[in-house]
Amino acid sequence: MTPKLVAVVTGGSNGIGEGIVKHFVAAGATVINVDVAKPADAVVAACPFYEVNLADAGATREAAARIARDFEVNCIVNNAGTPTPGFLEDVTDEAFDLGVNLTMRTPVILSQAFVPGMKARRFGRIVNISSRALLGKKARTIYSATKAAMVGLTRTWAMELGPHGITVNAIAPGPVLTELFKKNNPPEIAAKLVEHAIVGRAGTPEDIARAVHFLADPANGYITGQVLHVCGGSSLTLNW
Repeated sequence: MTPKLVAVVTGGSNGIGEGIVKHFVAAGATVINVDVAKPADAVVAACPFYEVNLADAGATREAAARIARDFEVNCIVNNAGTPTPGFLEDVTDEAFDLGVNLTMRTPVILSQAFVPGMKARRFGRIVNISSRALLGKKARTIYSATKAAMVGLTRTWAMELGPHGITVNAIAPGPVLTELFKKNNPPEIAAKLVEHAIVGRAGTPEDIARAVHFLADPANGYITGQVLHVCGGSSLTLNW
């Protein structure tokens, strides 16, 4: 019997995360949204919601334990992140800690909470949302480094968890015109980033959501440890 997806999505209240939640719900999955912000979209708002500052390890562990008690989670989408913009000289300890805690530590905490249940059921899916920036991006020292680190997590966990029926993959989005993207990329910079997309347009949250759901599909158990660039071809360019 094909298992129904019961997915925890971090940062599901807006942007790419909102698109992922809506797509999974439309596909019949149960989705638990974990975010610091309350959702505005009606579909997302109808999902179980845990309001958590994911940069806070204690709060994240507590919420993960509660979710694990209430739901048989078999899918994690580690989407929450922050761009932490700034050139090398501008990097602060606070920004460094935020980027590492949110992008690297949170996926570890959630996986520690939900992987035991996945192992017991011999099925699980973990999809980490990395970024085209893992290949390098100006003024994104912390962001590019932590998104690259997610690939290391992905490959290592795939090796560890594959024998238990759990696949682990990553998506690396290119420029996606969310409000966060617009906020952190001035119009002239955003236009140049979109120019690097060979397909001639920016991405949408739905573009990313379709790819995430493909990797989470119970039928796709022969794909693991991979990074899928959903970037309109921008990963082929040298300067971003």
